[in-house]
Amino acid sequence: MISPPPPAAWIVYLEISPMRNQFTAIYERDGDWVIGYCPEVPGANSQGQTVEECRQNLAAAVELILRDRREDALRGVPDDAVTETIFVE
Repeated sequence: MISPPPPAAWIVYLEISPMRNQFTAIYERDGDWVIGYCPEVPGANSQGQTVEECRQNLAAAVELILRDRREDALRGVPDDAVTETIFVE
């Protein structure tokens, strides 16, 4: 049996893969526009001429921000780090 490396050498992080999560979307009317934002994801906001257009834009913004944050967090992770996917419900 092979012994695992000492705990200090273990770095566990999320694998880049498609995500399925639920977030709160808040929509407000501003003249002819619908403005949307997601309070759980700072910086995630959007606009559209309809709620549906705003919803689609907001979902794309959330996905882009989370993907960018994940990629940024994984820069510099050692090649021998342990990788696994965790699920949060």
